[in-house]
Amino acid sequence: MEATISRIPDDIEALKAALAAVTARADQAEAELAGARARASDDQALIAHLKLQIAKLQRERFGPHAERTRRILDQLELQLEELEAAASEDELAAEIATKATSVAAFERKRPARKPFPEHLPRERVVLPAPCSCPACGGTRLSKLGEDVTETLEVIPRQWKVVQTVREKFSCRDCEQITQPPAPFHVVPRGWAGPSFLAMLLFEKYGQHQPLNRQAERFAREGVPLSLSTLADQVGAASAALMPLYRRIEAHLLAAERLHGDDTTVPVLAKGKTDTGRLWVYVRDDAPFGGPAPPAALFHYSRDRRGEHPQAHLATWSGILQADAYSGYGELYLAGRQPRPVLEAGCFAHARRKFFELADVEGAARKKSRGERTGQIYPIALEAVQRLDALFDIERAINGKSADQRLAARQQHRATLMDDLHAWLTEQRDKLSRNHDLAKAINYMLRRWDVFTRFLGDGRVCITNNAAERALRGVCLGRKSWLFCGSDRGGQRAAIMYSLIGTAKLNNVDPQAWLADILARIADHPANRLDDLLPWNWSKSGTALAA
Repeated sequence: MEATISRIPDDIEALKAALAAVTARADQAEAELAGARARASDDQALIAHLKLQIAKLQRERFGPHAERTRRILDQLELQLEELEAAASEDELAAEIATKATSVAAFERKRPARKPFPEHLPRERVVLPAPCSCPACGGTRLSKLGEDVTETLEVIPRQWKVVQTVREKFSCRDCEQITQPPAPFHVVPRGWAGPSFLAMLLFEKYGQHQPLNRQAERFAREGVPLSLSTLADQVGAASAALMPLYRRIEAHLLAAERLHGDDTTVPVLAKGKTDTGRLWVYVRDDAPFGGPAPPAALFHYSRDRRGEHPQAHLATWSGILQADAYSGYGELYLAGRQPRPVLEAGCFAHARRKFFELADVEGAARKKSRGERTGQIYPIALEAVQRLDALFDIERAINGKSADQRLAARQQHRATLMDDLHAWLTEQRDKLSRNHDLAKAINYMLRRWDVFTRFLGDGRVCITNNAAERALRGVCLGRKSWLFCGSDRGGQRAAIMYSLIGTAKLNNVDPQAWLADILARIADHPANRLDDLLPWNWSKSGTALAA
């Protein structure tokens, strides 16, 4: 059987026509393929966007029902970012491919963009109008209106040197020489302006960019500054801001309830790094409708001995929400002066121990990677569900007054806690005392009076998440700055973390606030220092903006 083969024409013109037809079909197929790729990329980006929206809505409705919820949202946002970028790239490729073909260009349906903020300055660029009609050449043109296209643009960082001229005058009568005083600098005989210092401090402690990286960037922008020169400014600025740190400390120690926690911080030593500690205490009265503004106070120590929190809270008494660290034990003793501190347990810590034993999805992921997986315990899963019921009720009363919270808790929580205690006791009796589940159960049962303190006081929260949120930036920043150079560096970091963390808790831009107070603190009356605290601060018309 002979195959039918198309005859190739011998005529050159016919060959050219055949080649053109084949090329057109190839362009058509390529354009259709590019369009299909663009549609597929758009569909993937849309699916990722919808998944992210669903996850956020579930978090708002049900709360952080799992320890990994925040990490899942971060992963979905990163995935969406990559898919959106790929979809835009494929859309442009499809548009280029369809220009010379009859294939309709694919156009993505993008979400409606919010208008640009009104406070941004507008630069009006008017395109020159035609002098005559392009259709008939007439010159009798009348303006009907205008269309405005807004384009968001950014001005790169600009450096400038401010020259303050102080003229000298001599009196011809008494021959006395007079001259205006020199402008204030945070560093004696210094050179750095308040906005520059605020940027330097916020980049180092708020954005976790070490001074050596900042110096490299400044040099690329044409302003070479040595590392030691920048370090001088940081040290002097920290000393100038110390009075505000003390005022925040006094405000925090006046609270009736505090959150406390600590985290590790590497400290440079001879040939190695030691493990220091950053302690944080947070005042947050918003959960029970308190009027006092929130604040965060950091302390540094070289180790984790219990004497450090005892010294931090030596003059304070109230309700302390913290983990079960034994170093706080001296604060809870009955004979402690001025009064013993009342301990309140953190259900998030208790729940985490059960959650690790009931992480079904985590075990499945490890199994798919061929890793060894631990056993999943139904008892742990039920414990998580019982604790989640407590969290659901707590979310409903968050922000209400202490009396309203107490009434709601006594109405609903007492029964749940009694049932939980009976169930935990029953399950513990079935387990070996060395079992991981038994250890998680004993963590709660041995501190049951601490975990039930919230039933008798509407000010108490059921978690210590406020302190953990305050430490989150430190934990992320460790990967960038690696270690503190010395104990003095750790103490300086604690001061700046306190100022920046308190500003963030009060919804104040830390860099703008630092720039303004650094410009004003020298001439500000000492008896009105509280006016510069973040919750009392407001920029005046002449304030320096960061």
